[in-house]
Amino acid sequence: MDIRKAYLNFFASKGHEIVLSSPLVPSDASLLFTNAGMVPFKSIFTGEIPCDKSKRKTSCQTCIRAGGKHNDLDNVGYTARHHTFFEMLGNFSFGDYFKEEAIAYAWEFVSEVLELPKERLYVSVHENDDEAFKLWQKHIQKDRIYRFGDKDNFWQMGDTGPCGPCSEIFYDQGEEHFHSAQDYMGGDGDRFLEIWNLVFMQYERSADGRLSALPKPSIDTGMGLERVSAIKEGKLSNFDSSLFMPIIDEIARLCHKSYVYESGVSFRVIADHIRSSVFLLAQGINFDKEGRGYVLRRILRRALRHGYLLGFKEPFMHGLVEVVCMLMGGHYTYLNEKKDWVKEQIYLEEERFLSTIEKGIEIFNEELLNTQKVFSGEVAFKLYDTYGFPLDLTEDMLKEKNLSVDEAKFEALMHEQKTRAKASWKGSGDKAVNGEFKNLLEKWGENCFIGYDKTECESKILGLLDENFKEVSSLGNTGWVMLDNTPFYATSGGQSADGGVIADREVLDTQKFFGLNLSLVKAGKELKVNDRVYAKIDKEKREQTARHHSATHLLHHALREILGTQVSQAGSLVESNKLRFDFTHNKALSKEELQSIEKRVNEMIINSSEAVLENMSLEDAKKSGAIALFNEKYQDNVRVLTLGESKELCGGTHVKNTAQIGSFYITKESGVSAGVRRIEAVVSKAALEFVKNQFEELSKIKEELKSNDILSTVKKLKNEISHLKNELKNSHKSELDHENIHGVKVCVKRVDSGDIKAMIDEFKNRFSKAAILLIQAKEDKITLAAGVKDAPLKAGVWIKEIAQILGGNGGGRDDFASAGGKYIQKIDEALKQALEFVKKAL
Repeated sequence: MDIRKAYLNFFASKGHEIVLSSPLVPSDASLLFTNAGMVPFKSIFTGEIPCDKSKRKTSCQTCIRAGGKHNDLDNVGYTARHHTFFEMLGNFSFGDYFKEEAIAYAWEFVSEVLELPKERLYVSVHENDDEAFKLWQKHIQKDRIYRFGDKDNFWQMGDTGPCGPCSEIFYDQGEEHFHSAQDYMGGDGDRFLEIWNLVFMQYERSADGRLSALPKPSIDTGMGLERVSAIKEGKLSNFDSSLFMPIIDEIARLCHKSYVYESGVSFRVIADHIRSSVFLLAQGINFDKEGRGYVLRRILRRALRHGYLLGFKEPFMHGLVEVVCMLMGGHYTYLNEKKDWVKEQIYLEEERFLSTIEKGIEIFNEELLNTQKVFSGEVAFKLYDTYGFPLDLTEDMLKEKNLSVDEAKFEALMHEQKTRAKASWKGSGDKAVNGEFKNLLEKWGENCFIGYDKTECESKILGLLDENFKEVSSLGNTGWVMLDNTPFYATSGGQSADGGVIADREVLDTQKFFGLNLSLVKAGKELKVNDRVYAKIDKEKREQTARHHSATHLLHHALREILGTQVSQAGSLVESNKLRFDFTHNKALSKEELQSIEKRVNEMIINSSEAVLENMSLEDAKKSGAIALFNEKYQDNVRVLTLGESKELCGGTHVKNTAQIGSFYITKESGVSAGVRRIEAVVSKAALEFVKNQFEELSKIKEELKSNDILSTVKKLKNEISHLKNELKNSHKSELDHENIHGVKVCVKRVDSGDIKAMIDEFKNRFSKAAILLIQAKEDKITLAAGVKDAPLKAGVWIKEIAQILGGNGGGRDDFASAGGKYIQKIDEALKQALEFVKKAL
């Protein structure tokens, strides 16, 4: 049975609009991830914006709970039902039906559609909700309805705001399987499993805690797909269902071990975490050092840690992507489209992690030399945080030495890190709203953007807000203007806002606030609500911005054509004088690739393709091959732009013909984060200015070199520099005087200039047995290095001993090590001790 499809079809038959799953990165700036089915509708529930014409909606929402307030990460694998990634089925009513219909729909679905045995179903209501208690008696016996208090059956979005009692449906999994003291209705055991929560949002909680009735009570429900699937298949754990077992079976095949539930924590962790990793990567989130990318990295590395415990020493997680796409790609088709790229990113992250584990072992062994009973919590945390080194692996290695780790210090540092990570991420989406925006929406609805066809018009002022977004009737200072018809494009989809004037007042910015297109105007002539004003955009700025925006589409197409279709947009910025385009790719572009991309974009420009703009349904747009982005929120009806071979969803402003773009030049290519690259470029007037500056700089170089043949001159200078370097290098040979100690050539010396590593390498190459330590001081910084060749001495131990004299630390390999220091006045003492040390060793 396709439960997902059955649920959506059932509620569609009850007049609900089926809403596609929103991205895992929400438009709500207060959330790290979409963690519940109601998140996309939060602003409607809070009353910040009114509902559209459809007051009944249903969805199957993908969710992540692995960061922030809702974080189930540490429980995953150890319980039967905790997940970092899950799907939440939900039906919603915004001031339409209420308790009676919500209860009737829920009962009909679980008892008739799912055909769950009624004798195994139980219900809970809030202890004071007599209405719900009475309504449920139409469907289920009175003695199967339980009343619980606020802790279990009262829901609220926050300390203030919409809230209300809730009613939960439970499924009895069978007394024969559960024997704990908590396995009763209302207990913490797993026998009575909650499968559906119906929230009756009927109150508003004020700051002082008082409840007042909402004028339009609403319904918010949630049913976990994973739980219901397990019940339908007769499984006591979500992980034993068909949603997870194919993944677990593949893990068992790869590690050549059998899965046993009682000892299968690592199998379950990996199965859960690969689903989260695949979905996050496919939706444009990549591994990073902070924010959402950091959470993704933590999820994957936690899975790799459990893979290590299963015996995996080589990358293996990428091998599970195929089975995830097989299980879920039918409904979430973008998984199949991104499959190869997701595999590649996971493989690269696996390699990074495995390489840092080896480095971590080196650091572990160094610290072990200084450990008597308790291993440093600071070092353990460094191993975890910097090198991805699992704490339990550290503890296992310490057990072999009968040592323990300072867990208290480790946990304290972990807490500090979590606090920093939580503060580092920022959400995305519309600006924060207040009652003023709600008032404007309720009075006028969304205003009309006419800027695709007109650059100036006469308009009526519908509303005014001051700089603090407080609604006012007149405005003389800087503030926001809402026009009934506006030609000003609001910052969106990477394109910067239009400039221009409204009633002779300069427009500083234009932004969208939940569909309201508002322009920020500079202080000047007084404006009043209902005034008729003349609005005019800066046409030159608009045209140059449109040229850069159209160029990003051609660039995107060229990147996918030359680098592969796994490339996808990861962000953009379009202004009147430049463009910036971020895209998924795992390595820096070569000079040849950049030249090919630049050439291809210019070819498409020269082809003089007419821009074709069409409005169509989102489904038709995808079927036509138009590229859509996950970090954009699309309406049912979308705008599709075709520029030659490029076809994408886009609401921005564009040229009418590619020839209007002019020339295209790449000015810079760089990395943004792991797996994401950035190209910066210019077109049209900005391109002409770029070329002009390049020629001017070239002329200055010719003048400075006093030569028109720059390449030959530079080649000659490089040869001269190379010759001087060799002379300098050879001069150090005589400077590096040495003595013979038991057949080993030993040099301990202070040098004022030169590359001490090169000197050490040269010294070691000259002799069959050598030991050399050099110290160099520049300003307030000391650098020292040591090299050993075929001698009973370890460079790492030697350098560490001497660095301590100079107030520093360091280490390295047995044949080469380096360090730093700060006590310049102790260099002579350090040299003396260095020689004594090597004499004792030899």
